[in-house]
Amino acid sequence: MNTARTSLLPCFPLLLSLSISAAGGQPEPSPGDGGADLAKQLANPVANLISLPMQSNFDFGIGLNDSMRYTLNVQPVIPFSLSDDWNLITRTILPIIQAESPAPGVDDAFGLGDTLQSLFLSPKEPVGRWVLGAGPALLYPTATDDLLGAGQWAAGPTVVALQQKGPWTFGFLANHLVSYAGDDDRADLNATFLNPFLSYITSTKTTFTASPELTYDWETHQWVAPVNLVVSQLLMLGKQPIQLALGGRAYIDGPSGGPEWGLRFALVFLFPK
Repeated sequence: MNTARTSLLPCFPLLLSLSISAAGGQPEPSPGDGGADLAKQLANPVANLISLPMQSNFDFGIGLNDSMRYTLNVQPVIPFSLSDDWNLITRTILPIIQAESPAPGVDDAFGLGDTLQSLFLSPKEPVGRWVLGAGPALLYPTATDDLLGAGQWAAGPTVVALQQKGPWTFGFLANHLVSYAGDDDRADLNATFLNPFLSYITSTKTTFTASPELTYDWETHQWVAPVNLVVSQLLMLGKQPIQLALGGRAYIDGPSGGPEWGLRFALVFLFPK
């Protein structure tokens, strides 16, 4: 599987513990409440809170050159209230990638990757204790270098379901992308992304998250399976609430020449109403 492609498929998240915001159906937090509710709601990807995550990912051990790839995911999350009962959550991931040469004869690459946009229609109130969201996921071929993207237009469904009980949040996010247009010389895209997650939030607004990001390529019959462990902290920068996160991941499965391990750092700007 193209390793640049797989970095685009997780939609929160990939990135889940670092880019998520407040859930509908709960009181909206403010900086003045000490941030306890905000920290809890940060473990929910179906957000009713504007946020701007800036997520840095470092992957190591790629190819014959044992090279490194750096990906900065710019991930604005913007909610819209459609009615008294429904929200529409828009989440966009724009990757900026610096990829070292993975093998002799292959150049370094720097530029934009493909853009992934997810639209979640979400009830403002939980359904049987479950917070739910579903809608389309869209992949746009915005990569500025063939090494950084799939060269395909793709679309498919995306869903999320989760529960929050006390300090615990657990659930899953999934999408499936199938290419419908693009470069005829590039491989078709047909991939499923599965992202179960579990997080625990302490009284000091520190969050511990375990989040496998499992992608299966139906064209190559290949898994890419990093497991992320992340610690994040909610802070106030003056009057601006932010979240800082640091974590690592190990690839328990992947194609030959794919990354072996990685690091993740994120800065999330939060804009409570």
